[in-house]
Amino acid sequence: MLARMTSEPEQQIGVGTQDAFQRLWTPHRMAYIQGENKPTGPGADDGCPFCTIPAKSDEDGLVIARGEKVYAVLNLYPYNGGHLMIVPFRHVADYTELDGSETTELAEFTKRSMTALRTASGAHGFNIGMNQGTVAGAGIAAHLHQHVVPRWGGDTNFMPVVGHTKVLPQLLADTRKMLAAAWPA
Repeated sequence: MLARMTSEPEQQIGVGTQDAFQRLWTPHRMAYIQGENKPTGPGADDGCPFCTIPAKSDEDGLVIARGEKVYAVLNLYPYNGGHLMIVPFRHVADYTELDGSETTELAEFTKRSMTALRTASGAHGFNIGMNQGTVAGAGIAAHLHQHVVPRWGGDTNFMPVVGHTKVLPQLLADTRKMLAAAWPA
């Protein structure tokens, strides 16, 4: 594949603007773009995936660890390998709706996720945050979830910057198994 690449732009019929890049197709992202598995409304019974995941096995739900008030789960559409979320079991939309014990366990699970990601994959840093509301970028605004995205020096290369494509080197099931094994007690 690389042998055919040249520094000269190559005409690629039907792909838009011509450039020198080959295409790496990621059709699984279309499910996210089209809103597959998004709730139909704000209630817990409106198809909320964060309400249905706890009823599944850890393997089927991609659950890494379960607490009393929250659980850690891999993001089905990750920004980086190991991208996980801390989710309260209770269906609440806003951070201010968490009670004290939920807030405490969410913070503790965030710390544990950082430890597990450092142990399992040698993460150098993290992006941690919540998008509160649809206008703030929440993909599922009806159920609070905090993202923990591991980062490594040099993890932003030409693929996401120029190619608008993220390459993930591991299947989600394998990542779940690796992080569950590294999860601190």
